Amino acid sequence: MEVIIMPTEEKATLLASRLIAAQIRRKPASTLGLATGRTMENLYAVLAEMHRNDGLDFSLCRSFNLDEYIGLPEDDPNTYRSYMNKHLFSKVNIDIRNTHLPHGNAPDLDLECEQYENRMKECGGIDLQLLGIGRSGHIGFNEPLSSLASRTRAKALTPVTIAQNAPLFPRPDDMPKRALTMGVGTILEARRILMLATGAEKADIIAKAVEGPITSMVSATALQLHPKCTVIVDDAAAEKLQGKDYYHWIFQNEPEWADYR
Repeated sequence: MEVIIMPTEEKATLLASRLIAAQIRRKPASTLGLATGRTMENLYAVLAEMHRNDGLDFSLCRSFNLDEYIGLPEDDPNTYRSYMNKHLFSKVNIDIRNTHLPHGNAPDLDLECEQYENRMKECGGIDLQLLGIGRSGHIGFNEPLSSLASRTRAKALTPVTIAQNAPLFPRPDDMPKRALTMGVGTILEARRILMLATGAEKADIIAKAVEGPITSMVSATALQLHPKCTVIVDDAAAEKLQGKDYYHWIFQNEPEWADYR
């Protein structure tokens, strides 16, 4: 795991965007694992700007999102399908037929999860998986006690997650209490993982995820097992990290980051 600390949220978001753009330029037919949430809105805005101004080409890309709420119609404005259409898919030249999310209103959820895994395999697996992190330490909706070998499945959401996400709904009580999510084991199969976290409210959980013991109580700690995982944080989210000096040194001295300094 590499931890890169940027001074501001804007610079952290820009660096994450540049890494995704580099992946697409290196392999135009990349399969991207995508995430949602407040942190990602600015990142997707930067990618859309790169498409408009720099010709970043999504036409051959395929995407698989981490998760989707259970029980909402696909065109409901609160689904993650609607989120992705609004914040990214409608703003770049990706073929909407190549964008995949779990169907949270499928009649057979177990079958939907199995088929979602199969679709990822048919596309050759995830080249780059983008992640945020919830305050409970979840990646996707892999809440505490999720198996580190888990696959795509239905998952009950914790009160912490519900409290964090419910204000995004016009009527908070309407937020679903369950979701379909890629499993921890599914996420770990991506060739490269990129986590973006910003803000002081993420400092405690980032310290646990990056420097704490690997535990199913904090599913993000499983990323410590991945051979190529980069965590990008701003100064506020990095506040509780013990190895801050070393992480700064990595960015300033490692050759692979020369083009991004």
